Amino acid sequence: MTDSHPTAVFALLATAKCVLFDFDGPICHLFSGHPSQQVAAELRDWIVQNVPGDVPVGAGRSHDPLALLRATATRFPGSDLVTAMERQLTEHELRAVVAAEPAEGAGDLIRGLDGAGFRLAVTTNNSASAVRSYLDREGLSVHFGPHIHGRLPDPHLMKPHPNCLSQALETTGSTAAESLMIGDSAADYEAAAHLGVPFLGYASNERKRSELKEAGATEIVSSMAALLPVLGALETGRPLGGDKRSGSSESWSTSPTN
Repeated sequence: MTDSHPTAVFALLATAKCVLFDFDGPICHLFSGHPSQQVAAELRDWIVQNVPGDVPVGAGRSHDPLALLRATATRFPGSDLVTAMERQLTEHELRAVVAAEPAEGAGDLIRGLDGAGFRLAVTTNNSASAVRSYLDREGLSVHFGPHIHGRLPDPHLMKPHPNCLSQALETTGSTAAESLMIGDSAADYEAAAHLGVPFLGYASNERKRSELKEAGATEIVSSMAALLPVLGALETGRPLGGDKRSGSSESWSTSPTN
């Protein structure tokens, strides 16, 4: 896979004061030890036992736990069934955290961004309790503080609805224009685009890359580690790859302020 040119990524980071992270993907691989297919299968069994009638899910989404939750909420909006199913999914996510694998370079990037003065938040369709559990496990909670914006009781507020991003902008005191969303799905891109938040895609495989490109994402990296030299160049004011870029409209010494 070919990543976006570092100078293009630098331009995104250089204009940002706040970085909004999706959770499952850019920060960790949540279901690496507790496969999402297994979770979805158990949720489907629960649906068969507890939900009257069929719950249609979009083509190719029957193995996606979040898609199952959304479909159930569409069929039975505001019902106790949705509340119970959301609780089941949260329990699965909390179990998954125990074996979740960190995304390459994510921890170093988070620490580096915080140290450089960026405001940080998590904006995710996963439960906030699962996010906090993982961040605590990795010693990363201090870098986000209270700015964890996860799934709410109403699944229709999950991305691509921009609610969690709006909440993050509000709690961090940031504008859309001075923020950057890092996500790995079309829903992430669409939520950011709705608010006018610049977007950087993370694609660990070609399927994800194609999904992001089709959604409209133009800048994509295959590893969070790819952002570390970009952040280093931003902090030191030194150009990437020896490019002096004198007279460029992009400042190589721009740094964020809180």
